[in-house]
Amino acid sequence: MDQTELPTRRRSRRRVTPAPEVSLPGAFVNSPVSLGRSRFVLLSDAEIEGLRARSLDLLADYGVVIIHPKAREALLAAGAVEGRDADRLRFPRELVEEAIAAAPRAFRLAGKTRAFDLAVPRVDDGFVMRTGTGAHGYVDPGDASYRNLDLTAVREMAAVASGLEQVGFIAHPFVHGVPEVTADVHSFAEMVSHTNKHCWMQPYGKENIEYLLKIAAIAAGGEDALRANPITSVITCSFSPLEFKHMDTEVILRAGALGLPLHACSLPSAGGTAPLGVGGLVLMAAAEILSMLTVAHVLVPETPVIAVPLMFTLDMRTGSALQSCPESIQAASMAVQLMRQGFDLPTHTYGAGSDTPDADHQSQSERALLAQAVALAGADILGGVGQLECATVFSPVQAVLDDEMGAMVRRFLQPPDVSAEALNWEEMLQVRAGGHFLDSTHTLAGCRDQHRPGVFLRQGRDDYEKAGRHTAFDAARERALELIAAAPEQGVLSADQRQEIAAVVAAADRHIVEDVYHGTATQVI
Repeated sequence: MDQTELPTRRRSRRRVTPAPEVSLPGAFVNSPVSLGRSRFVLLSDAEIEGLRARSLDLLADYGVVIIHPKAREALLAAGAVEGRDADRLRFPRELVEEAIAAAPRAFRLAGKTRAFDLAVPRVDDGFVMRTGTGAHGYVDPGDASYRNLDLTAVREMAAVASGLEQVGFIAHPFVHGVPEVTADVHSFAEMVSHTNKHCWMQPYGKENIEYLLKIAAIAAGGEDALRANPITSVITCSFSPLEFKHMDTEVILRAGALGLPLHACSLPSAGGTAPLGVGGLVLMAAAEILSMLTVAHVLVPETPVIAVPLMFTLDMRTGSALQSCPESIQAASMAVQLMRQGFDLPTHTYGAGSDTPDADHQSQSERALLAQAVALAGADILGGVGQLECATVFSPVQAVLDDEMGAMVRRFLQPPDVSAEALNWEEMLQVRAGGHFLDSTHTLAGCRDQHRPGVFLRQGRDDYEKAGRHTAFDAARERALELIAAAPEQGVLSADQRQEIAAVVAAADRHIVEDVYHGTATQVI
């Protein structure tokens, strides 16, 4: 379906290798009707307005710490005011409102070809999913063994995610087996080389940004091609509460100069870096996201910014951060509603993930509740596909199960038709006693429109027993292994591109590992 066919504001396109081509709605195929009618929200209009006002008041009356001389100078020139302590700037309400009004409301997350482009927002007012990021651990899909996430795992993650129909883009994880300070460079280089889908870039150090952007330009076919078709978007994070490291401000400056979309990410923890309570957690995230939006508006005007409230709650008994407890799920739903309804910004949050370390019954329960809550709130992007143990572990098998869940949530959001024709009203008025609708022309016309699962089971007990109790988990494992086996060993880039990227990675290791961290290079602040 062409994305211009629907009257609502949203996106899409087609799909991915190596899975067989389908026409069911997914990351690159729109739903036949708008999903915007299917909403469940926790905040009233008055509460939205109250939180909106407090977000602006917090920035105007107290402000944020920004440790970046160039950005500080530009913000002061734009109307920011020095705060009560060192490096703190207060953002007048007018400046923040100007940034909100000027924010692009429609843009692309490009793939390496137009078939993999993602429009934000979608034409059908639905969502797209992306894989988990930041994971340090990996659950092998073959034998379920656990190991530190390495470059082999990155290739396998790319292979699986490239074949999942609900996954629109892929995040690179942390990797072991390479220099720690350039782990992001190694991981992004591997990921972007092995998928045609859009990749989410996450820098780990300010010196690394230049090398990451060089790799993206090579993979795109040159810097001009990267500007025209941004095959990567970049995360910039707050340092809760209300602080910003030099690196994250530099990300805004450098990525924005190339026109790359920015994911303005706030990661507050209730009871830790934010007040204990759902409302305070949402308010902290909103203020930090608006701060990044304002900085982007001043430094790199017209850069697309996606609001990313990633909500955590500290378990007061253990000190662990939780992403899928009821409080975090409530906060995620409310934050999505506030950023979309209160500020009209595209929004991205966890729509999958669990606090358990394994792809077990608890995992499925927690992530199903989370996905449904944030999708009903109107999130544009549901993150966390495949992630476990509060975003620290990646499981390809769980990723396949998440893709299945995403398809179900997407279908759940599609409003049913209740017209007389859809009700089969005339035939209902004539059905005989003891009759049925099996041979109805209405049934025959619509029987193929029902949702069809990929790995979830719909079999009776006898067939289940005959199959050796082959579960949805088993089917998901087989699907993951099939995708890994089918992936091209050398990736999707040309030999010249691979060679150029390898040279950039080697240069990053020489400069960052040997010079910067051994004290022989001059660091630019």
